[in-house]
Formats: sequence, structure tokens, C-alpha cells
Amino acid sequence: IVKTLHEMPGPSAMANLIEFFYRDGFSRIHEIQLEHSQKYGKIFKSRFGPQLVVSISDRDMVAQVLRTEVATPQRGNMESWKEYRDLRGRSTGLISAEGDEWLKMRSVLRQLIMRPKDVAVFSPDVNAVVDDLVERVKTLRSQQDDRQTVHNINDLFFKYAMEGVATILYETRLGCLENEIPKMSQEYIAALHLMFSSFKTTMYAGAIPKWLRPIIPKPWEEFCSSWDGLFKFSQIHVAKRLSEIKKKMEKGEEIKGGLLTHMLVTKEMNLEEIYANMTEMLLAGVDTTSFTLSWSTYLLARHPIIQQEIFEEVDRVLGGRVPTGEDVAHLPLIRGLVKETLRLFPVLPGNGRVTQEDLIVGGYFIPKGTQLALCHYSTSMDEENFPHPGEFRPDRWIRKDASDRVDNFGSIPFGYGIRSCIGRRIAELEMHLALTQLLQKFHIEVSPQTADVCAKTHGLLCPGAPINLRFVDRK
Repeated sequence: IVKTLHEMPGPSAMANLIEFFYRDGFSRIHEIQLEHSQKYGKIFKSRFGPQLVVSISDRDMVAQVLRTEVATPQRGNMESWKEYRDLRGRSTGLISAEGDEWLKMRSVLRQLIMRPKDVAVFSPDVNAVVDDLVERVKTLRSQQDDRQTVHNINDLFFKYAMEGVATILYETRLGCLENEIPKMSQEYIAALHLMFSSFKTTMYAGAIPKWLRPIIPKPWEEFCSSWDGLFKFSQIHVAKRLSEIKKKMEKGEEIKGGLLTHMLVTKEMNLEEIYANMTEMLLAGVDTTSFTLSWSTYLLARHPIIQQEIFEEVDRVLGGRVPTGEDVAHLPLIRGLVKETLRLFPVLPGNGRVTQEDLIVGGYFIPKGTQLALCHYSTSMDEENFPHPGEFRPDRWIRKDASDRVDNFGSIPFGYGIRSCIGRRIAELEMHLALTQLLQKFHIEVSPQTADVCAKTHGLLCPGAPINLRFVDRK
């Protein structure tokens, strides 16, 4: 017998209100997911004001929802993003677009950056950024009394990720890892920080009805001004590349280049669409990568024996030479390290979908147009999906033999299927190359100034306190 939404268990609207607004539930979304799925079961409903959300924290149900998706799955509520676009006459990009418009952009970008071998060509560019990262580690620790500590490691990785992603997207260096960061890059970093600090507020900005805005104008104004900063940055860089291409065409020279060049030359997207996609891909590729690198190095520092095992694999395969994208296939523990980090600390602790047709999930009838929350954090911490889920074990991702599939819907940090993360291969390349070189050069230890660091949700799952690490030269 199929049950109705009415019969589905879940917290009352009042309980939710108290949880989120009085107990700052927004910074504990991942913990609330776990509590609720233990209390109400693997599928439950919650109300947020007028909005009903059905949460799913069962691996097989999540797989069912994602596998039945149509050609253009609809993400959660991006109304506020869309409204900003309409207000400024801007195009949507891959994150904010829906439907056929989204599909068209996705297929253009997919051919360029979705296959590991397409992305491996960026290895020399990314390695040049890793060199700067290593130099920056040396500079930062030389400023400390012990000559080893780097404070708030995420700040460093944030700049590394931004430099790396911009190298690939804009084909240019921003100078984020220099001692003096150029003014334009500083402005962009400020706009990004404002964007993330207003990420919570955008949740509210989307929840604040328009008639209330004159009374509480700040969230909406901050939201718009941070987007303005991000778009301005993209326009400057796209214009710069465009003029370089024009000069070459006039001289009849061959036009070589990466992602942006390809988009500008083939004209499969118009300029506004290029601005929007560049902006959204940069926005999506910085914090996600930097948090994962922060957690990875923190976990390595906390588990010296595992760090030694991974170092030995790196040393055996590379013997001290600089890794390339092609080498990563032969470094299963480096790949396992990133997967295990993302299982323990999935950057997106949950993902939203709006059902495009009626579904029956877990014995409940879910009508078309229902907002779903897929609880990735609770599935990745589920004993059934991962034995001893609280333990850090990168080797759990290593295939024992050809028949062993380590695919597991319990942990899908990059999403699944057609709406999965388009920048996945770029992010993995940046993380794999950085972690490999850091391990080649340094023994990573936890600084005595860092206690146990817990995660908190701030739109994304991030470290709840600064992570300070010691980088000791390897002999």
C-alpha cells in the first residue's frame, strides 16, 4: 500500500523554526540530517514556512531518485539567482540555468572538461601553481618562531584553488600566491568572500518576500553587489583574452589556448553566456577545492601512519619527480585520500532536486514538483554503506580486483549523472597534484595550537575553526 505525504513522519514546522532560527541550525545542517534520519527514518518531511521538503537519507532511495531523472533535472530553488540575472539583464550559467538552456551549455562544456584525459593537458599549468603553493608554504612558515607552522591553512588553499581554477578557466595568472596580491585579484577575493558570507543570507534573501525588502534591504543589496563584483571580474578577463585573440587573427597567427579561447573562437555560446559560466564555474571551484584540501591535510596530519603509507606509494611510483595528470592513475592511495576526505566531509552535505514527475519512493507517493533534499552527509556516515564510518581509511576506496566496484551511492560528493559537477576533473587534478607534491616535500603535522576541528555548515561544509599545520621538510 502506497502511503501519502500526509502520513510521512518528520519534525513539526514549529520545531524546525526553533532549530534553525534560534539554535542556528543553518550551521549544523549536517548534524541535524543525522539526528532526523535516526529519529524519523530514512525518508521524512520538514516544513520551512510555506515550503515542504522531503529528505532522503537512504543510499538506494537516493540512487533511485537520481537514476530516474529526465534529460534536464531541476535543482533546488535558484529563484534569487535568477532574479538578479533578470534585474541586470545577465545570462544564467550552468549552476543557475534550467531546462533546455542549461542542457545546451552543459553539452558545450562537457566536451572540454569532463574526461580525465582532456584535463590532463592542464597538468603543466596546474603544476606551475603548485610550485607557487610550495614556495608560499615556505614563506609563511619562515615568518613563525618555529619556522614550521602555517596558520589557517584554508586561507592558503583558497588562494591556491582560485589561482588554479583561473589558470584553467581564464588562461591567466591572478597572483593570489604572491607576497603582494594585485589589486584586481584582491577585489575579486573580497567579492567571493562577500558572496560566501551572504550565502546564508541568500538563503534568507530568497526567503525574504519582496514586500519586506524595503524594510530589510541589506541581504538583497549585499547579494547583488557581490554578484556585480564577480561578473565584473569575468568581463575584464574575457575582454582581455578576446582582444589577444583578435590581434592574433589580424596577424594571421594560429590561435592556441584553453577553455576560454575555445569558447570565444567556436562561438557556441554568446558573450553573456560565457560571462555567466565563467563566473559560476569560478565561484563553484574555489571554496569546494580549498575546504577539501584543508580537510585532507588535516586528516593526514592526524594520521601519521596513513600519511607514511601514502608517501611511500608516491615515492615508489614517482621517485621524487613532479607528478602529471597521467601519473594519478598509478596513485590509488592519493585518489583514495581525496575520496575518503569527501566522504567524511562532503563539501555539499546535501543536494536539492525538484521532482519532474510523480514518484514512489520508500513506499510514499511523492507528487511532481516536490522539493527533495538528498542527505549525502548522513548516507556517507551510515554503517551499512561504510563499515566504521567515523574512521579515516583511504584504502577502503582501492579496488581489490577488476570485479570490485567501489562505486557507492552512499558517497557521491560530485553528484551523479547529467547534473553532476562539471568541474570535477579539474578539481581532482588540482587536489591530486597539490597533495602529491606537498607529501613529496613535507611531513605534515598538526600544530599544537590546533585542537580537534569540527565541521560546520556555511552553505558548504567547512572547518569550524582555523586549521594550523606544521610543514616539516622531508630529508
